[in-house]
Amino acid sequence: MSTRKMSVAIVGATGIAGQQFIDALRDHPWFQITALAASARSAGKSYGEALRDAKTGAVRWWCADAPPPEVARLPVAAGSDFDAASVDIVFSAIESEPARELEPRWAKLRPVFSTASAYRYEEDVPLLIPGVNLGHAPLLRAQKEHRGWKGFVAPIPNCTTTGLAIALAPLHAAFGVEKVAMTSMQGISGAGRSPGVVALDILDNVIPYIPGEEEKVAKETAKILGTLGRGAIDPAALVVSATCTRAAVLEGHTETVSVSLARACTPEAAADAMRDYRGGIEDLPSAPRHMLTVHDDPFRPQPRLDRDAQGGMTTSVGRLRTDALWANGLRFVLVSHNTKFGAAKGAVLLAEALHRDGYF
Repeated sequence: MSTRKMSVAIVGATGIAGQQFIDALRDHPWFQITALAASARSAGKSYGEALRDAKTGAVRWWCADAPPPEVARLPVAAGSDFDAASVDIVFSAIESEPARELEPRWAKLRPVFSTASAYRYEEDVPLLIPGVNLGHAPLLRAQKEHRGWKGFVAPIPNCTTTGLAIALAPLHAAFGVEKVAMTSMQGISGAGRSPGVVALDILDNVIPYIPGEEEKVAKETAKILGTLGRGAIDPAALVVSATCTRAAVLEGHTETVSVSLARACTPEAAADAMRDYRGGIEDLPSAPRHMLTVHDDPFRPQPRLDRDAQGGMTTSVGRLRTDALWANGLRFVLVSHNTKFGAAKGAVLLAEALHRDGYF
């Protein structure tokens, strides 16, 4: 692997997802931010200027640490005009509708890692979680050949799917997952800063519906845990029933999960399988020490205590117990960080894994 840092662009850089990419790439040993793009109203400004509200002077930056000064000085281009040839990698943090048009344009030249859902369900697009299903990555080569691209589009899963799929992966490998019932209590950061979950809605409340979320979780989990076929992923033969809600928590998705397994499994055996799970990504800069952290304390995991564990990159699991509703039933609670592994930092980890494995 070359010692030269690879140049990366962040498109959608002024939004919440784009800011999370900047934070995830801070002092990165392999990648360096050299280009930024956003909407036309930010084009032509420095990044620092683009973040500042022209009327109030407020800086619209929502990560804990200020943007690195060298990034704040970078000029912002219009996303619709961005030339991917100027960088080695593109990180896309734009909405799905423009992603549908723009990401293939960039993928003709360079690898594109995206938080958008635009291409998640295409046959030649794997839905990769490092440590879970990198065995699906060869489909990217088929995608390049099929579409005539030099690069590829590699979207990450929905943030709610990510923690669930990570927790299910060792159970599926050891015991076979047949049915899943999941209820989420999702952090409000997943709703962004746009209308939909305003302060007076979420205070003293739980919002019982997130449009499109439950369908995404069901479809994506089956794809991630499926097997690589000829030119497509054969989804896992499991049924996922999800209820997704928004809770008054800043960050971190909590999920209660009940599974029916093909083979008998005690809670102790499930805990051992989760603790022993290794995804082969331990050498990557953004990887957690453990894919899963299993708690014995019945009052864990909690989002406030556990979302930031191992840099927000481990999925915390607790309350493992049998479930009498199912044959070979098992229940547990998980917490995963929706804006770290479930978003930009997870996409950066995926780029690290594919770079290590020679995909670009």
